[in-house]
Amino acid sequence: MKLIYGIKDRPRFGQVIVFAIQQLLAIMAATLVVPVIINTSGSMPEGAPAMSSAAALFGAGIGTLIYQLFTRFKSPVFLGSSFAFIGSMCAAFAGAVSAQAGYLGLIIGAAFAGLVYVLIAVIVKFAGVKWISKIMPAVVIGPTVAIIGLSLAGNAIGDLQKAPAGGSTYVAIICGLVTLAVTMLCATFGKKMIRLIPFIMGILAGYAVAAIFTVIGSVAGIDALKVIDFAPITGLFATITIETFVSLPDFTFLEAIRGIKDIDGAFIGTVFTAYVPVAAVVFAEHLADHKNLSSIIEKDLLEDPGLHNTLLGDGVGSIAGAIFGGCPNTTYGESVGCVAITGNASVITITVTAIMAIAISFLSPFVAFVNTIPSCVMGGVCMALYGFIAVSGLKMIQKVDLEQNRNLFVVSVILIAGIGGLSVSFGKVTLTTIACALILGILANLMLGIKDKKKSE
Repeated sequence: MKLIYGIKDRPRFGQVIVFAIQQLLAIMAATLVVPVIINTSGSMPEGAPAMSSAAALFGAGIGTLIYQLFTRFKSPVFLGSSFAFIGSMCAAFAGAVSAQAGYLGLIIGAAFAGLVYVLIAVIVKFAGVKWISKIMPAVVIGPTVAIIGLSLAGNAIGDLQKAPAGGSTYVAIICGLVTLAVTMLCATFGKKMIRLIPFIMGILAGYAVAAIFTVIGSVAGIDALKVIDFAPITGLFATITIETFVSLPDFTFLEAIRGIKDIDGAFIGTVFTAYVPVAAVVFAEHLADHKNLSSIIEKDLLEDPGLHNTLLGDGVGSIAGAIFGGCPNTTYGESVGCVAITGNASVITITVTAIMAIAISFLSPFVAFVNTIPSCVMGGVCMALYGFIAVSGLKMIQKVDLEQNRNLFVVSVILIAGIGGLSVSFGKVTLTTIACALILGILANLMLGIKDKKKSE
């Protein structure tokens, strides 16, 4: 899709606000859900204060601003809570002698992970990126990007079919498909502003349909029709206080400070082994996201602002995100997909989104409203988002000669390993599906390229 707004373009103020809200809605569900997963994982010490979703959103906003500073406002992508570190975060809590030490472990672990990015950035700064292009050419990185989208397909469909307890799966699917249909229609046939905000229109349409079903179900006493759980909103306004409207997020560092006395070398070693290997693996996803984004905006981000700067921004942004919200950050495929579908690559939109995320984390009603958006509605949006990521990866291999067995096997290995869900665990460290697929692709490409290397010599 041809870009409507380039990186340096500045849409009108009102448009920027609307575009930022759209980006925020695209990334918010995933960013808010990571702390929820940790809270319900069983790894939290008994009686420990729950991780704050609002703090995670604040941390994502801060992390994104840091990333933008390091990349000199040349890379239009939002950083959100990383799912790859969920196991690492659970390990930090499980190995802690107190809840406060666990929270400190989250910050220490993010610092270790950030240092991995800094180390790789230093190597890239002095060695350049040509070696990366040789190890990971289009035949490797293209299907890997496709796998990022395809590996999330199950999440999108799972959310699409998710209904509350006693609710109907069919009703949930209808709401999700309405969301998807409106999103597609607005992106394809929408005029002017409508074409640039298909996700907002889709979510509003899906939410409206879900609300209608829920109201009918409540009036008629039919639980199967109830799609939206309004408890976050009703609970918020049950007792009107200042915190009903504005509240300070429970920042991670406030708990972590009290855990200093409870850590020792063994705990730090546990955190190190839980975070560092994952950070090395997530580098592959960082590279794939930026290769994908580069193809969308038709500008090589690995050259300008440079891979070393994107790595530094991601690494330092992750540390900042963990200090405030506990969650290391990463570039979000949802954000990349939003850029691809809307054709809006304006960095000012991402910057305003980050500022908005920080501001909204203090606004209790907005966070409560977002928590009422049904999973099925977000599932409909994510079908489009994840699909675009997959297609972007496939576009990268359009010029690859698949008549050659070498290329055919490399692409085949990556796609099958990724779609099949191959992952390998070493204790508390897990190589994700994307990492395994990429590693196999690199090894296959190097092995099958030995003959070509000998010919060139």
